[in-house]
Amino acid sequence: MTETVSVTRQGVGESVRRPDGVLKVTGEFAYASDLWLDGMVWGVTLRSPHASAWIRSIDVGPALAVPGVLAVLTHEDVPGAKYYGLEHKDQPVLAIDQVNHQGEPVALVAADHPETARRAAEKIVIEYEIRQAVTDPYKAAHDETQPKLRPDGNILRRQPVKVGDTFTAPITVTGEYEVGMQDQAFLGPESGLAVPAEDGGVDLYIATQWLHVDRDQLAPCLGLPPEKVRLTLSGVGGAFGAREDLSMQVHACMLALRLNRPVKIVYGREESFFGHVHRHPARMRYEHGATRDGRLVYVKADILLDGGAYCSSSPAVVGNAASLGVGPYEVPNVDVVATGVYTNNPPCGAMRGFGAVQACFAYESQMDRLAEACGLSPLEIRIRNAVSQGSHLITGQMIDSPAPLADMLRRLDAMPLPPAADDDLRSMPGGVSQTTHGESVRRGVGYGVGIKNICFSEGFDDYSTARVRAELINGEPHVTVHTAAAEVGQGLVTIQAQIARTELGVDQVTVAAADTAVGSAGSSSASRQSYVTGGAVKATCEAVRERFEGLPAREALEKFGPIEETRVYRHRPTYPLDPVTGQGSSHTQLALCVHRAVVDVDSELGLVKVVELAAVQDVGRIMNPQALEGQIHGGSAQGLGLALMEEIQIKDGRVLNPSFTDYLIPTTLDMPPMTMEILENPDPAAPYGLRGAGEPPTLSSTPAIAAAVRAACGHRLTRVPIRPEDIALVDYGEGIR
Repeated sequence: MTETVSVTRQGVGESVRRPDGVLKVTGEFAYASDLWLDGMVWGVTLRSPHASAWIRSIDVGPALAVPGVLAVLTHEDVPGAKYYGLEHKDQPVLAIDQVNHQGEPVALVAADHPETARRAAEKIVIEYEIRQAVTDPYKAAHDETQPKLRPDGNILRRQPVKVGDTFTAPITVTGEYEVGMQDQAFLGPESGLAVPAEDGGVDLYIATQWLHVDRDQLAPCLGLPPEKVRLTLSGVGGAFGAREDLSMQVHACMLALRLNRPVKIVYGREESFFGHVHRHPARMRYEHGATRDGRLVYVKADILLDGGAYCSSSPAVVGNAASLGVGPYEVPNVDVVATGVYTNNPPCGAMRGFGAVQACFAYESQMDRLAEACGLSPLEIRIRNAVSQGSHLITGQMIDSPAPLADMLRRLDAMPLPPAADDDLRSMPGGVSQTTHGESVRRGVGYGVGIKNICFSEGFDDYSTARVRAELINGEPHVTVHTAAAEVGQGLVTIQAQIARTELGVDQVTVAAADTAVGSAGSSSASRQSYVTGGAVKATCEAVRERFEGLPAREALEKFGPIEETRVYRHRPTYPLDPVTGQGSSHTQLALCVHRAVVDVDSELGLVKVVELAAVQDVGRIMNPQALEGQIHGGSAQGLGLALMEEIQIKDGRVLNPSFTDYLIPTTLDMPPMTMEILENPDPAAPYGLRGAGEPPTLSSTPAIAAAVRAACGHRLTRVPIRPEDIALVDYGEGIR
């Protein structure tokens, strides 16, 4: 991925063309699913059809008898530790004596052809004893008659946040809200290639978000030291959080080491739904109290998150939901409790927005209700309560960098509204299939505000490592940047090259493939890589530049020869939340985004067309304008999906719609035109003053669209995604649905 162009047009602040862009557009880019090696064989995973069951016996004989089958493995064949996990090692490599969710891996098959492996896997005979599944998160948390999924119960984390003691006010509004289970829905399914090595180790070429944590989970399970498990990033077809956890990594490596042959595993679309974590479904009860002129007095909130069968990153998700649970508003009295529970539903973990999305839908819905109760506009009530630099979060943490929320809302209000709808059926909800011909179509406008933490929180040792080498190649200065940071589509490779050009004044920059041969860069999540890996590349380039001793790059390299430096960059420390009061400076950085949505709604057919989205976001410093705009568009699209269409349907722990036929995601035709205003108020603690930008649009777009639909149809709409029947039916009052 080498770009050779003028420094003045290719450094920080410029819209630099992505080195992988043309290849992706033309279909020539090599994704992990395209990996191929002579002599490789194919691996397939057999998964449980049950949400909760004992395994009484496994007979692999019929599978081994299939011609072309080379190996069939169960938990007895795991060479090392039998459990792994991001925060707690609670997830079995292969099910041992029980299964805890539908789709749990039970056995592996390797064969000379993928179809042979699939047919053989179907022949494995497993005797299950089905048992009661825990599928209702509320009952899991509160009903003592429910089975205990862990020795200490079903609660994985409970995080209160308590401030003040005044919980009465002249104006109060109460609401119950629900968010469905959203899938990351990346287009490139889980895939990778494991290659046994001569030293007894294994090389894994993999689409992931976190190379070193993958390695650190893999090595104990394979019975190998970490240095013998080497990972190289392969082309990633989207991630959005779902590739933080292991999927097929350990399975491919087990088969490769058993057979001493390269093994490739590629999930199909249905298996992908079972092979990764999802966004936590949430049930939330909120009570807001305010003065008659709309000043918040208190907020009470009970946030319940369904973590599914295994821990994954749920404790951190709960921490985010609690600490950001009332939004970017000044509130002197707070009683928030966020709880994550284990169930026998599919495991949930990281997804864009990470706990803050769910709370945002609830608190923004409440702000609209409070505005109505106080006789204020939705914008005015938000402006009156907006945080600013010097404000404190409900955790007591001071916002010590710019937070111009009131100004952002005023800028949003000043943006022109789109023109009124015309009578062309093609422009109406449902297009030409709009059978009412538009007589029941109404327009609505809604607003949403979101606040999201950037980088990892609560004392996590969050850092990145960069190695930079400057040398003369064919007489010209050339720089190679090497990190383990995963390029998952966000444009990180481009940013690293921009930083190197800016700091070293060198045109020719190569960003080496990310792998575990260099120190960890952490995960490509939490909107952190531009901040942390960008900071590491910047610091390392500065170290290289110091060795130039004031000479231009060419002169320095002619005099000193190749110069190489490695640096580790850490952001300022964070601290765990107090388990009783929820107080603590738990976050590194905070980011704000505000949205206005304009929708047309057919109240008879329950159809919605998003006419326009407008957004204002403060990004601290624009690193790459075009890439940034793409992030805001993409985050808004995922928020639109959660608002109107995306939900994994679960019944008795079973997934009903594991396909893109039945799980719907927004397409180009669903996305409206977007108007954006991007502000630059630098964060003095961050490299270049930048502020992570990828997640905040996902927060605020969902409640803005929901509010616009409410304004158009007049119903309360306390659940997302909003379904046609929610719009077409009469008002159903206070409850959820």
